[in-house]
This record gives sequence, C-alpha cells and structure tokens, in this order.
Amino acid sequence: MNRFKSVTSKRLRQAEQTARIWARGFHDHALRRDEDIRAAARYIIANPLRAKLVGQTGDYPYWDCVWL
Repeated sequence: MNRFKSVTSKRLRQAEQTARIWARGFHDHALRRDEDIRAAARYIIANPLRAKLVGQTGDYPYWDCVWL
C-alpha cells in the first residue's frame, strides 16, 4: 500500500496536482471467516455513499458484487 500511495502521489505531483490525496496511514484487517467477506464487501461498497459521492449505493458504477 505504501508503494502504491507513493507512486500515485509522485505522478500527481508531476501533473501539478497539489492537493493532498492520501491520509497519513491506512488500516488493514484480516478476514478470517466467509461471513467476514460479506460484511467487508458491504462496508467497501458503502464508502462512496458515506463520502457523499453518490445519493444511493446503486448509483455507484462498481456497486454490484457477488457478496451482496
């Protein structure tokens, strides 16, 4: 994750994008059971809704996944 964030940040700076795009850290969590996968998928799919990028989950073009 650190490498991904570093590479994308450098490329955006080269394109003169000056706004901060990444938070200072990230949190990872191991999924231990199949039930955890469904809950994690629902959490991820709801991110655009929580960020107010869409009005409802179905408006996000990548909302559909096998765990929902």
